[in-house]
Amino acid sequence: MHKIAFLDRATLAPQIVLREPRFDHHLIEYDNTTPEQVLERLAGVSIAITNKVTLTQEVLDQLPDLKLVAVAATGTDCVDKAACRRLGIAVSNIRGYAINTVPEHTFALILALRRNLIAYRDDVLAGEWQKSGQFCFFTHAIHDLAGARLGIIGEGVLGQRVAEIGKAFGMLPMFAAHKGREGLGPLYTPWDEVLATSDIITVHSPLTPNTRNMLAMPEFRAMKRKPLIINTARGGLVDEDALVQALDEGLISGAGFDVTASEPPRDDNPLMRVAGRPNVILTPHVAWASDEAQQRLADQLMDNIENFVNSAPTNLVSGSY
Repeated sequence: MHKIAFLDRATLAPQIVLREPRFDHHLIEYDNTTPEQVLERLAGVSIAITNKVTLTQEVLDQLPDLKLVAVAATGTDCVDKAACRRLGIAVSNIRGYAINTVPEHTFALILALRRNLIAYRDDVLAGEWQKSGQFCFFTHAIHDLAGARLGIIGEGVLGQRVAEIGKAFGMLPMFAAHKGREGLGPLYTPWDEVLATSDIITVHSPLTPNTRNMLAMPEFRAMKRKPLIINTARGGLVDEDALVQALDEGLISGAGFDVTASEPPRDDNPLMRVAGRPNVILTPHVAWASDEAQQRLADQLMDNIENFVNSAPTNLVSGSY
């Protein structure tokens, strides 16, 4: 019998159905798990499920029964994969489930900021419509998406879907060549050109040592068209202190973020300090979380576990096994 522990079940909405695995098992679900509780809760467990709970080398070294870490997300930075490889522990992740929800959230942020919906809503609530004395008023600029240049950093399935939606709006999508690299082919626009010519820049990259803080003050100062900056990928891809400075200096026109460098953010987080501004929207890492996407994730999670037990593993993470 396999003993399975889901360390942070509360990271999936309560209405999402997590089906029982179709093999002999004992499944324990914990809403949340602190770092101090991980070792105790995984003692004797052969399959660990985690979304964001960190599994360190120190912990993994003390879990001789563990055979599979099933990550309930695409990103696997919460797991020490080198330790898993050394110990013969497989790591699986979730793929392709967010093909609609993340791009749709991206464009919800873009549309709200491009058309200044938050600013106009605040004005209406403050009585500005009545004060205007006419059928409409113009306290904030409104811009079309048609004809706008859309810089996309990250050319995976989410970046590709964002480009498709952008084209449907009449935008000009550009995939940014990796920072510091040239000659990547006709799909890509040089990094410096994307920074200089984009009206909107949206980030869809994994967080790695090479991508951390890839948008910082040098990049913001190179943005000639004062673009919107959208991040529905990972906190840490954009230097948050630099982002606020860029907002203050008028180097960018606004920011729509669904992620922060540490989550939940502390009250003194740079993005929290500016979250009340009309040209800033901060949402709590929910771009991935439509009910439809969460259910696909849960179903794929159980598929990965069942396939591993049946000696036909799926979605194994490269370099982990």
